[in-house]
Amino acid sequence: MTRPRSRRSLPVRVARVRATRLAVALALTFTAACTGGGADGGTERGASAGAGVAAGSAADSRHIFVASGRDVTGKGGIRQQLIDAWNAAQEKAAGDDAYQAHLVELSGSADQQRSQLLGALQSGSARYDVLNLDVTWIPEFAAAGLIGPLDESLIGDDVIASVGSTARWNGDVYAAPFNSDVGLLYYRPDYLEEAGLRDPDLSEGVETWSELEEVIDVVNSRKPRKYEKGWTTQLEPYEGRTVNAIEAFASADNGPALTDGEGRYTGTVQGLENGVTELRTRTADSLTLPDADSSDEAESLSDFAAGRTAFLRHWPYAYGALHQIFEAGQLGVMPLPGKAVLGGQNLAVARSSGHAEVAEDLIRFLTGPESQCRLLQAGFAATRESAYDEGADTCREKSDNGAPTEGSGESTDRMPRDDQGRPAYASRTLLTALKNAAQRPRTPHYGAFTHALITALGPLFSDSPPNDRQLAEALDKALREALPTADRRWIG
Repeated sequence: MTRPRSRRSLPVRVARVRATRLAVALALTFTAACTGGGADGGTERGASAGAGVAAGSAADSRHIFVASGRDVTGKGGIRQQLIDAWNAAQEKAAGDDAYQAHLVELSGSADQQRSQLLGALQSGSARYDVLNLDVTWIPEFAAAGLIGPLDESLIGDDVIASVGSTARWNGDVYAAPFNSDVGLLYYRPDYLEEAGLRDPDLSEGVETWSELEEVIDVVNSRKPRKYEKGWTTQLEPYEGRTVNAIEAFASADNGPALTDGEGRYTGTVQGLENGVTELRTRTADSLTLPDADSSDEAESLSDFAAGRTAFLRHWPYAYGALHQIFEAGQLGVMPLPGKAVLGGQNLAVARSSGHAEVAEDLIRFLTGPESQCRLLQAGFAATRESAYDEGADTCREKSDNGAPTEGSGESTDRMPRDDQGRPAYASRTLLTALKNAAQRPRTPHYGAFTHALITALGPLFSDSPPNDRQLAEALDKALREALPTADRRWIG
């Protein structure tokens, strides 16, 4: 099988860059409107305080610092708003003796943020009390002794089981789920209707990839204007490729279980071959936009927004952004066929913190029912089932996060919402996807794992890819070198 790589002419590249900028600009416009203002002062306090701590300055004993990646809801976004709310409650209760929390947003990609945190914590060059960690980092930070165990009550029955499991390592709770994430499938009902599909509403979802292929075949037979291929996703050689591969592997018949509970590699060549076969099927030329091979989140979002595909695999935050681009009847969303991968961030307490009890109190507030409602209203995937309960009044009181208020008539937010201000798809589609999601391998050596996977799968997206067995053998070799196994301890 020959797979032509994506080769764009200069006009196409320029057009795509412009489209990407448009999509991103619209997304930022949405998120700014969605979160509202009024928290800029808190952001500046966090940034300046964080800079001082990073430089090794002496910090006031009643200040705690939350290290986090950038909030996709923008400056003064929902994370800052929640921290401001905790600060206000502290000040009301304790006056001048109150603790104050400051959000320190780390720059760069997720990998760069991970490196910054590891370096700062291991060297003691910065003082952080609460760490907002990607779910895949928990085993690494726990095994390195950089975060400490937390109270079991932080992972109560209300926390979605699949999400709660991301906060554990070796039987202990090392973090509390702050906001979750999961792969979803966005689609164009108008394209399906134009192609002659009897029922273009796929909101209940298609359960298998074979069923999705059948729908794509119908659209391919009567291509709408601007349409090129069935779907697009994130296959550039970064974490997006890992996520797509794990989703395919987890959905394959007899797909591989790549690691055990201790993070040791347990895969087999046959299991990997089954996974590679599924990934190759999903990314076949007849189904997949060629540009997906070199696309990340922004570029795949742009291509879908431009009408080049009928389907898009993306994350929940795209729901709000895409509703700023499409008119009613042009956008739908459903759970990803097969297994989707969990993402998200968990809050942990740095072992080096001198305020562990206060830091845990802040985490309890940020992950509590009210905060989870506000995160869901702002477009994040909440971690508690109660936040999604259609029959409860848990989220009834709308907060200043962009949820439209009765009679205001001023909101620029076009995202469909229910009567509690939550994204309209949340209670059924999003919660279903979260409950059924799969985790990426849990290992203290996740960085080595994902690098090995991305590199070994690279030839699949080349002009002359090897067959499935050859790819599986190469991947098996790479993962055995990257991870410990039951009969060999990993050194490095």
